[in-house]
Amino acid sequence: MRAPAEILREYGPFEGDQVGGVTYDGRQVWIATGSSIRAFDPANGEVRRSLDVPAHAGTAFDGKHLYQIAEAQIQKIDPDSGRVISTIPAPSGGGDSGLAWAEGSLWVGAYRDRKIHQIDPATGTILRSIPCTRFVTGVTWVDGELWHGTWEDDVSDIRHIDPETGEVLDQLDMPSGTGVSGLESDGSETLYCGGGRSGKVRAVRRPRQLRG
Repeated sequence: MRAPAEILREYGPFEGDQVGGVTYDGRQVWIATGSSIRAFDPANGEVRRSLDVPAHAGTAFDGKHLYQIAEAQIQKIDPDSGRVISTIPAPSGGGDSGLAWAEGSLWVGAYRDRKIHQIDPATGTILRSIPCTRFVTGVTWVDGELWHGTWEDDVSDIRHIDPETGEVLDQLDMPSGTGVSGLESDGSETLYCGGGRSGKVRAVRRPRQLRG
């Protein structure tokens, strides 16, 4: 089913080149801003932390470590110290966008290839690929559902897709002029959407049941 996106709140604009990747650690929302990863309180938008590491696109959290796309690599980062523990090659060699952690794997958006890759977090080996029908700009899993952001021809939406076939099951259309770069769920009914060069993050309601 297709419906307009319900924007619950806007945060920012935050300092940096742009807001790319977005992830959530259960307390704070982390955002990639180009030259750093920042964490803000979703209750008030206040920035609590800043890690000085390259942060160009997708961001993910596995419950202990952050993962951050930096050009053609994915960095594994200790969020307490900001130390880069290890790196693996990004599957699209710099054309990567969204990043999520689920089921012991990283899920990486291949922007212009219109795919989502499931990869081994230790080696970067591609385990499988899911076809998408638009440019992929953010990826998240919630309640066993795979969602991704799109941004193509100045139009953005958020899609719930079948993880086996890529079929679009639900679609939330963003307002005109509003883009989605990174995407993350809070584990419940909120999707956090990076706003690219606007420097903003938008909280969007995830409908529980779109399909009739």
